[in-house]
Amino acid sequence: VQLQASGGGLVQAGGSLKLSCVASGSTLSTYTTGWFRQAPGKSREFVAGITRSGDRTRYLDSVKGRFTISRDKAKDTMYLEMDTLKPDDTAVYYCAASTYSSITNVEAAWATWGQGTQVTVSS
Repeated sequence: VQLQASGGGLVQAGGSLKLSCVASGSTLSTYTTGWFRQAPGKSREFVAGITRSGDRTRYLDSVKGRFTISRDKAKDTMYLEMDTLKPDDTAVYYCAASTYSSITNVEAAWATWGQGTQVTVSS
C-alpha cells in the first residue's frame, strides 16, 4: 500500500484542521492505520490509531478529546480531525499503516509511511 497525506496548513490556536490520508495499491481496511507527528528537534511520536475494522481507536493523551481519527471505507481514506489546536501541536504529521492487529505506539511496528504534511499552529 502507498499512502499520501494532505490537509496541513497554518492555523491560529483554537482553530481546526482535518488531515486526510489516501491509500493506493491496497485498501486501508486491511491494515491498522494511524497518525504520527514530528516536531522540530523532537522524535516522531504516535498521535492516533484505528484498527482494521474501525471498532477501536487509541490516542496520545495530550490529544484526547481534541483529535478524532476516522476512516471512510468507500473513499479508502483515513482522516484526523484536529480541534482546539495548540502551538504544541505544530509538527509534520505522517500517516502510517501496520500489519499488527492491535494499535501500537511503537514506530518500528508501522511498516508503511506516507509523506508528511506540515501543521503549524500560531499563538
